[in-house]
Amino acid sequence: MTRLPFRVELSNDGATYHGGVVGAVIDTTGALAAWSNHDFDRGIRASTVSMALQYVAAGSGSDLRCSARTVRRARELIFTEITASDASGKVLAHGLQTYRIA
Repeated sequence: MTRLPFRVELSNDGATYHGGVVGAVIDTTGALAAWSNHDFDRGIRASTVSMALQYVAAGSGSDLRCSARTVRRARELIFTEITASDASGKVLAHGLQTYRIA
Protein backbone atom coordinates (compact mmCIF):
# COMPACT_ATOMS: atom_id res chain seq x y z
CA MET A 1 0.00 0.00 0.00
CA THR A 2 1.17 3.51 -0.75
CA ARG A 3 0.00 6.78 0.77
CA LEU A 4 0.29 10.29 -0.60
CA PRO A 5 -0.40 13.03 1.96
CA PHE A 6 -2.76 15.68 0.61
CA ARG A 7 -1.11 18.94 -0.51
CA VAL A 8 -2.85 21.89 -2.12
CA GLU A 9 -0.31 22.03 -4.97
CA LEU A 10 -1.44 18.52 -6.06
CA SER A 11 -5.03 19.65 -6.49
CA ASN A 12 -7.16 21.22 -9.21
CA ASP A 13 -8.88 23.73 -6.98
CA GLY A 14 -7.19 23.57 -3.60
CA ALA A 15 -9.36 20.68 -2.48
CA THR A 16 -9.63 17.98 -5.21
CA TYR A 17 -6.72 15.84 -6.42
CA HIS A 18 -5.67 16.40 -10.03
CA GLY A 19 -6.36 13.23 -12.05
CA GLY A 20 -2.73 13.06 -13.15
CA VAL A 21 -1.63 12.82 -9.53
CA VAL A 22 -4.02 9.93 -8.92
CA GLY A 23 -2.79 8.24 -12.11
CA ALA A 24 0.87 8.65 -11.13
CA VAL A 25 0.31 7.11 -7.69
CA ILE A 26 -1.68 4.24 -9.24
CA ASP A 27 1.16 3.61 -11.72
CA THR A 28 3.79 3.65 -8.96
CA THR A 29 1.77 1.36 -6.69
CA GLY A 30 1.24 -1.12 -9.53
CA ALA A 31 4.97 -1.10 -10.25
CA LEU A 32 5.71 -1.83 -6.59
CA ALA A 33 3.37 -4.83 -6.74
CA ALA A 34 5.08 -6.01 -9.93
CA TRP A 35 8.50 -5.83 -8.26
CA SER A 36 7.35 -7.77 -5.20
CA ASN A 37 8.75 -11.30 -5.20
CA HIS A 38 10.69 -10.57 -8.41
CA ASP A 39 13.71 -12.76 -9.14
CA PHE A 40 16.42 -10.18 -9.89
CA ASP A 41 18.39 -12.77 -11.85
CA ARG A 42 15.61 -12.50 -14.47
CA GLY A 43 16.30 -8.81 -15.14
CA ILE A 44 16.07 -5.29 -13.77
CA ARG A 45 15.07 -3.17 -16.80
CA ALA A 46 11.45 -2.20 -16.30
CA SER A 47 8.63 -0.02 -17.57
CA THR A 48 4.87 0.30 -17.65
CA VAL A 49 3.67 -1.18 -20.94
CA SER A 50 0.05 -0.10 -20.58
CA MET A 51 -2.31 1.26 -17.99
CA ALA A 52 -6.05 1.85 -17.97
CA LEU A 53 -7.66 4.11 -15.37
CA GLN A 54 -11.25 4.46 -14.30
CA TYR A 55 -12.00 7.46 -12.10
CA VAL A 56 -15.10 6.86 -9.99
CA ALA A 57 -15.10 9.75 -7.46
CA ALA A 58 -13.24 12.94 -6.61
CA GLY A 59 -10.77 12.92 -3.72
CA SER A 60 -11.11 16.05 -1.63
CA GLY A 61 -8.67 17.16 1.06
CA SER A 62 -7.71 13.67 2.19
CA ASP A 63 -4.61 11.52 1.88
CA LEU A 64 -4.59 9.25 -1.16
CA ARG A 65 -4.13 5.54 -0.44
CA CYS A 66 -3.48 2.93 -3.09
CA SER A 67 -3.37 -0.82 -2.83
CA ALA A 68 -2.39 -3.26 -5.57
CA ARG A 69 -2.27 -6.93 -6.27
CA THR A 70 -0.52 -8.96 -8.90
CA VAL A 71 -3.06 -10.80 -11.04
CA ARG A 72 -0.61 -12.75 -13.21
CA ARG A 73 3.13 -12.98 -13.55
CA ALA A 74 4.36 -14.19 -16.96
CA ARG A 75 7.95 -14.43 -18.21
CA GLU A 76 8.48 -10.68 -18.66
CA LEU A 77 4.98 -9.20 -18.19
CA ILE A 78 3.26 -8.68 -14.88
CA PHE A 79 -0.43 -7.76 -14.69
CA THR A 80 -1.65 -5.75 -11.69
CA GLU A 81 -4.91 -4.30 -10.37
CA ILE A 82 -4.77 -1.12 -8.30
CA THR A 83 -7.40 0.70 -6.22
CA ALA A 84 -7.06 4.30 -5.03
CA SER A 85 -9.09 5.44 -2.02
CA ASP A 86 -9.30 8.41 0.30
CA ALA A 87 -8.50 8.14 4.02
CA SER A 88 -12.08 7.10 4.81
CA GLY A 89 -11.90 4.19 2.34
CA LYS A 90 -14.05 5.77 -0.39
CA VAL A 91 -12.85 4.40 -3.73
CA LEU A 92 -11.63 7.15 -6.06
CA ALA A 93 -10.17 5.20 -8.98
CA HIS A 94 -9.25 1.76 -10.32
CA GLY A 95 -6.29 0.90 -12.49
CA LEU A 96 -5.21 -2.06 -14.61
CA GLN A 97 -1.52 -2.12 -15.42
CA THR A 98 0.76 -4.24 -17.56
CA TYR A 99 4.35 -3.92 -16.37
CA ARG A 100 7.46 -5.40 -17.98
CA ILE A 101 10.66 -6.45 -16.26
CA ALA A 102 13.39 -7.88 -18.47
